[in-house]
Amino acid sequence: MHINTSSLRQWAGILLLIFFIYPGCSGGSGSKSIKVLIVTGMDHPAHDWETTSKAVRRELMKDPRMKVDILDNPYRLDTVDLQANYDVVFLNFNNWEKPDPGKEAQENLQNFVAEGGGLVLMHFACGAFLDWEEFPQLAGKVWDQKNAHDPRGQFTVELTDTTHPVTKGMESYVTDDELYTCLTGSKPVALLARARSVVSHDQHPMAFTLNYQKGKVFHTTLGHDARAVQVPGTSRLLRNGVAWAASAPTHTGP
Repeated sequence: MHINTSSLRQWAGILLLIFFIYPGCSGGSGSKSIKVLIVTGMDHPAHDWETTSKAVRRELMKDPRMKVDILDNPYRLDTVDLQANYDVVFLNFNNWEKPDPGKEAQENLQNFVAEGGGLVLMHFACGAFLDWEEFPQLAGKVWDQKNAHDPRGQFTVELTDTTHPVTKGMESYVTDDELYTCLTGSKPVALLARARSVVSHDQHPMAFTLNYQKGKVFHTTLGHDARAVQVPGTSRLLRNGVAWAASAPTHTGP
C-alpha cells in the first residue's frame, strides 16, 4: 500500500495546530498543573496547623491539576523562589505572640503577588503579619485584634454571588466551623459568602476575592480544623479559590 508522506505531514501539522489553538481537546488549560505552596508551621494554640494543613493538601489534590508542597516554617519564606516554582501561595499560619516573618519574607510574598502570583488565606491567617503595613492590602481584610468568633458549631454559609468563577454552580450550605466576627478593612473586595453570627446578630464575610496589582487573592475565614476543611462546600471553595487565584478554570458543575 502506498502511503503519501506529504499528506501525512500536512495532517500532522494540522493536528499540532489544533492542539495548540484548542488545548481543551487534550486537557490543555483545564489539566495544566497548578503548583501550590502551603505556608504553615505555627498558629494560635487552639489551631492544629499540622493536621489542618495536611487536610487542606488532601482536599486540594482532589483536583488532579494541583501539586501541593508544605513549608512548615514561615520564617523560611524568604528562601523560596516563589515566582519560579509556584502559582499560588496558601497561607495557613498565624505567628501568635511571635515576630512577623522578616522583611525579606514579606518582600518575597509581596513581589510574587504583585507580579501575578495567586494568594489564598484561610482562617486565622487573617491575623498574621500584624506589624506589616502592607498586609491589609494583600489580605483585603484582617483581624481587628478585638473580636474573635462565635462558639464552634453549625451555621449556614450563604453564597452572595454565584456568578463568580469561585462560586458558580454552588449553593449555600451548612458547615460546622468557627464563624469569625473579627475582620476589618476598608479595601474594596468582592464578597462571595457570608454568615450571620449568633453573638453579634450581624452578617460577616466568610469568603471574598480581590486583586493586588497583577495578582489575585482569595480569602476565607472558614477552616478552623481538618473536620471543617473537609465539609464539601468549604472543600470546594478552597479548590476553586486556589484555581481562580492561579488564573485556571474552576469547577462549575453541581
